[in-house]
Amino acid sequence: MSGKGSKQQQRQFHQTELYFQVPNTCYPIVYSPEYNITFMGLEKLHPFDAGKWGKVINFLKEKHLITDDNIVKAREATEEDLLVVHTRGYLNKLKWSIVVATITEIPPLLLLPNFLVQRKVLRPLRTQTGGTIMAGKLAIERGWAINVGGGFHHCSSDKGGGFCAYADITLAIKFLFERVEGISKATIVDLDAHQGNGHERDFMDDSRVYIMDVYNRYIYPGDGFAKRAIKRKIELDWGTEDQEYLEKVDMHVQGALNEVRPDILIYNAGTDILDGDPLGGLAISAQLTPRSETEDSF
Repeated sequence: MSGKGSKQQQRQFHQTELYFQVPNTCYPIVYSPEYNITFMGLEKLHPFDAGKWGKVINFLKEKHLITDDNIVKAREATEEDLLVVHTRGYLNKLKWSIVVATITEIPPLLLLPNFLVQRKVLRPLRTQTGGTIMAGKLAIERGWAINVGGGFHHCSSDKGGGFCAYADITLAIKFLFERVEGISKATIVDLDAHQGNGHERDFMDDSRVYIMDVYNRYIYPGDGFAKRAIKRKIELDWGTEDQEYLEKVDMHVQGALNEVRPDILIYNAGTDILDGDPLGGLAISAQLTPRSETEDSF
């Protein structure tokens, strides 16, 4: 026998609490009450619902589909976890309240001491980020997994924006590439109404990651540089409705999977596609057809 270990054994990884053995009694659904941002009503100053994750869980509990005991409690991503993707310089910038106020688009945050901003705003986002990384591992083990939060697709390794302070999608993929043997190709299907420019910038020159993005061409962020990373770009017009949307999504998902057979598929959902959403500008009804019954999951 050779004295050399496998490549996986020879690699040196930082210690993380995000990759742990989940009991078989738990569904691969990741959530924590820490996801929800509530602080002096400041979260209401942005049209983004910063408590929607708890509402989803409460709905599922009321329908007796889940309990606290059969879902996986998310853990907060540490600085060492975040450094797998983020630069230390970027993480240091988040220690300035004015930077966080700009990223979250909540101006009054700049008046608060940063320790409060860290505790009440960034900690929930770090916990959601940890949840996405955990869901990536669970998806490999169980065949599927859902993180009820996350999907911060406007954040890249060195820049946040659009209420996205951490690049959880990039992190989940990088963790898998580095830590899980046999995972070398990923596909991102991003159906949020906005262009996912964060993960696009992160994987600009990475041939292992195939990106399909379906978004309203006229709204934030309009990142022309990031669009170069999209392998399947579906740009929608204002007010796009169900039939056109579902036909395009169905055709292009099938096309993407025919082009590349990924080891992991990341689906970034967005209810901002729904008719009446103040940010998305699309007109998709809440009544889904059977073939479209998909929603933030792996």
